[in-house]
Amino acid sequence: MKPRPLPAGGTIGVAAASSPFEERSEIDRSVRWYEERGYRVKLADGVYARDDFVAGDAEARARDVNALFADPDVDLVQLLRGGYGASQVVPHLDFDLIGDNPKPLVGYSDVTALHVAIRQRTGLVTFYGPGFTGMGSSKRGDWSKERFLRAVGDPEQLGEIPPRPDDPYVGAIGGGRASAPLVGGCLWLLRETLATPWEVDLDDAILFFEDVHCPPWHVDGMLTQLRNAGKLNRIKGVAIGEMYKCEEWRQPEPWLRSRSMEDVFEHHLGPLDVPVVHNLPLGHGDHLCTIPLGVTATIDADAHTLVIEESALNARRERSRREQAPAASR
Repeated sequence: MKPRPLPAGGTIGVAAASSPFEERSEIDRSVRWYEERGYRVKLADGVYARDDFVAGDAEARARDVNALFADPDVDLVQLLRGGYGASQVVPHLDFDLIGDNPKPLVGYSDVTALHVAIRQRTGLVTFYGPGFTGMGSSKRGDWSKERFLRAVGDPEQLGEIPPRPDDPYVGAIGGGRASAPLVGGCLWLLRETLATPWEVDLDDAILFFEDVHCPPWHVDGMLTQLRNAGKLNRIKGVAIGEMYKCEEWRQPEPWLRSRSMEDVFEHHLGPLDVPVVHNLPLGHGDHLCTIPLGVTATIDADAHTLVIEESALNARRERSRREQAPAASR
């Protein structure tokens, strides 16, 4: 199921499904960023809620997500940020309502829990891209913001994922190419779905993952668990994003420093005999290329490329009245 593109002058609905904001100005900066470009912003009731490391009660966070999908004035749902807590929200989502009101859902990191569950229950294409607070942040550069707007606003296929501007190297393990639906997200959160009713389904798919502050032995453990759960048995390929600040956490003890991240990849993924590429601009680093999850992609280990092969959006829309409305925020 494909959502409609974000129209010019459309409305971005914002909910906090994970951690709360750090500074209220983060939200204000991002509202202004959208308004300067002619868009409208609608903040959910609980955007300013704070309860230690989560943005309020789990049921209230889920109600906000549900409400934005149900709201006919909202064209796109963007999560405030990642962090922690989205897995708490999933049991309270109204999947029938979400499926009946398809629109782009955007977020990354902890939002992986929503990406997986919504795909499993509705088949809706979602977008692995920046959180709302990143849009007004100087730390999230124009490269990432332009690719976000292109991904959610252009009904045509996105084509090849470009290399990282700060490190054009794209590595590969093995060879060959494969075409299949692109599925995944933050590796830690993919593991959190195991043994739940919305457990990630990777059969006949290209597995995409990335992570942050996750040293090689943690990645080794998570890939071991996915393998033991049978999740790697039928994958068609693996696309790995930037493992941001993961090697920096290696400890001095020899038993912990014996394998690099690439060693871990080769150990677990090499024997699968599927094409693998790594170091793509997909993750927690300075450059994040928004990608659709659930659409057909082609991975080519010989060419070191990942290509989105089909449109993630349904080009048909009936938004003419609201596209002509003046920009406003509330």
